[in-house]
Amino acid sequence: MKRIGTKIVCLALALCLLFCLASCGQGSEPEQTAQDHVSNEAAPSAGADNTAEQEDDSAGEGRSLVVYFSRTGEQYTVGVIDKGNTAIVAEMIADETGADLFELVPAEDHYPMTYAELTDVAMREQNENARPEYAGEVPELSQYDTIFIGAPVWWGDWPMILYTFFESGADALAGKTLVPFSTHEGSGLSGFDKKLAKACPDAAVEKGLAVRGNDCQNRQDSVREDVAEWLSGLGN
Repeated sequence: MKRIGTKIVCLALALCLLFCLASCGQGSEPEQTAQDHVSNEAAPSAGADNTAEQEDDSAGEGRSLVVYFSRTGEQYTVGVIDKGNTAIVAEMIADETGADLFELVPAEDHYPMTYAELTDVAMREQNENARPEYAGEVPELSQYDTIFIGAPVWWGDWPMILYTFFESGADALAGKTLVPFSTHEGSGLSGFDKKLAKACPDAAVEKGLAVRGNDCQNRQDSVREDVAEWLSGLGN
């Protein structure tokens, strides 16, 4: 009788132990799966949170902008053009770099279509040290590290509308890398880099590019090669 009682007690203990083990196994697996789901899809870890902050802080790092002024109409040695020489180069730069584009369009476009009249207006603006206004809002410059700035050469200088941009954006341009480019018919870069450095003394000015307007209209494959080669040498 005593042996039977002992067996019953042992059997009860074994069943109790087996039940406890089964209960533990059933509870642990769903808890782990749920935790993995939360960690991977909903609740970011401390590392992930830091990464998100870094991405927010670095928004815009490495981004580029091309700001340009360009004209259509009658051009020296080229004739009447439907797309400005500088616009062509600006778009090539944007294609090569992935940069954004912003065209400086005069708020009041009083520039004549004929070449002779245009040169007279350009000289008058230069003599008067004019600051023509441009239409629209320049993109937020804080989101860009590098800003390409281009224009045709007018009387050996930047068109005066560019000085409007330099002066109105002086604070935002400080600390940026500025890269000048020009279109011309014999005057080259015409000191655009030095004039830009003087207008924006707190920015770093890179080596500029000068492209003949005639080539912009008639030798675009060659111009694109020149643009690509110039871009590859920047910062070296």
